[in-house]
Amino acid sequence: MLIFIENTPRSYAWGSTDALPEMLGTLPNGLPQAELWLGTHPGSPAHIAKATPAPHTVIDLVEADPARYGVNGGPLPFLLKVLAIGAPLSLQVHPDLAQAQAGFAAEEAAGVPRDARERNYGDANHKPELLVALSEVSALSGFRSLVAARDDLSRYVHAATQAGDMQGAAALQTVANHICPNATHTRDDDLRRAFLAWVFSPDPAVASALKALASLAARGTHDPDQEPTPRDRALRALIRTNPGDPGVLVALLLHHVLLQPGESIYLGARQLHAYLGGIAVEVMAASDNVLRAGLTEKHIDVAELTRILDPAELEEPRCHPSRLAPGLDAWQPAIDDFQLVRARLCDPEEDTGGQVIPVRYEGEARAVTIHLPQPAVLMVTRGRIRIERADAADHGLEAGEPEARVAEVAAARRGQSLYVSAGAPINLTGHGEVFLATVGGIDLQPPRVS
Repeated sequence: MLIFIENTPRSYAWGSTDALPEMLGTLPNGLPQAELWLGTHPGSPAHIAKATPAPHTVIDLVEADPARYGVNGGPLPFLLKVLAIGAPLSLQVHPDLAQAQAGFAAEEAAGVPRDARERNYGDANHKPELLVALSEVSALSGFRSLVAARDDLSRYVHAATQAGDMQGAAALQTVANHICPNATHTRDDDLRRAFLAWVFSPDPAVASALKALASLAARGTHDPDQEPTPRDRALRALIRTNPGDPGVLVALLLHHVLLQPGESIYLGARQLHAYLGGIAVEVMAASDNVLRAGLTEKHIDVAELTRILDPAELEEPRCHPSRLAPGLDAWQPAIDDFQLVRARLCDPEEDTGGQVIPVRYEGEARAVTIHLPQPAVLMVTRGRIRIERADAADHGLEAGEPEARVAEVAAARRGQSLYVSAGAPINLTGHGEVFLATVGGIDLQPPRVS
């Protein structure tokens, strides 16, 4: 079944007021609209669009026919989102599966209310996630080398010295010494954990260093001898939105990446990160477990944070898709929860208002076919797409082949989404871009009949 679904964007302070309304074709309501959730997560399950006078969610759909619409008889193990990031999110890390199960069980046994501010684990699941940029996206992702962090601090010490702020220069040098002492036999992993504990301590040097960075940002430079780097600009934005927050210093330890449209990062469990700005599609395991490390007024459990995070250096934050077929790319991390597919389609003969639509992206195809042995959530992010599914009796033939009888057809424009049940392959045509999330570890290429 091809079932249109919809949801109301979730309003968080970091959201954009206009990006999601523009994509969905709705009017802005004056509030920041941050996330559109498309899945069966109980926090905000998607709704069946215009199905009946009474609202029905995708949870209701799965519960009514688990064998047809569920995954192993239950809800989706993944959640597809669209993010509209108007301001930096908190620095955060998600537990791995064993940590989530143990942490959730311990808090349940201790009787910590699930809505309590100090609660760390809202469920017993891990939360790896994959983000693909739709616009330029700025993000902090994973630990970089301590030497690189210290070198940036050295530039800031120099800038403060040049500005005559000797007290600020001394405070920033203290931060550099905590990040990477000149002579030490301590492992980098332990230094990172120790640095996190220090920045959240009452040491007055932390506040002094934050004040010095704010002074540099106010003067418009972190280095009088060169143009500001993307990292410098990102740091200024963090100082503006989170003045005096220790997370600003934590950000110095992390990679800063600028993703162009179509570029992506995969965030495994225990990896410290924060999204700073832009519009993106994101797919994750169906969990809401978050432990924060700054850039927030919410609860920060430093001991638990430093216990569960992975303090190792991440060599490369970006990840790359594999080409499954012309016009069809897939991000397939080595997990069972999800994989993400992008189809880019172009019909050079399509005529809109008397004008033939040109090819916009390298690698577009006139049609793509996707095999779906498990349910999927599909969203159109550009253009208008036709989705066809062959009759179940023709399962094994590619949709569009002469022998295949088309049983279902849906036409979706930018901003519209569908829940696609497991079954015969779907064939996509039209002009635009589609993202499709489904279960990990399955083959998305349909078997061909010889």
